[in-house]
Amino acid sequence: MSNIKPISDLKNYAEVLKQVDTSNRVYLTRNGHSEYGILTMAEIDELDRYHAAYTLLSKLKKAEDRADKEGWVSADDVEKELGVLD
Repeated sequence: MSNIKPISDLKNYAEVLKQVDTSNRVYLTRNGHSEYGILTMAEIDELDRYHAAYTLLSKLKKAEDRADKEGWVSADDVEKELGVLD
């Protein structure tokens, strides 16, 4: 469950941080509007992994679409271009 607190509660930041864990984010508001979210490092690392996976899949999809449109390159041609010897 999330906690929503005014940013002024950060005056007692130790108390606010005690309420943060992987199942309990703390959202800070400024003038009644959501402004910040406090996450654990484990959550940030997980979000980074999801972002990296999403970015990779997006690039692979674009490459596949381009290859379907423009034609695929054979493995032999890639090896030849890279100078890979059998």
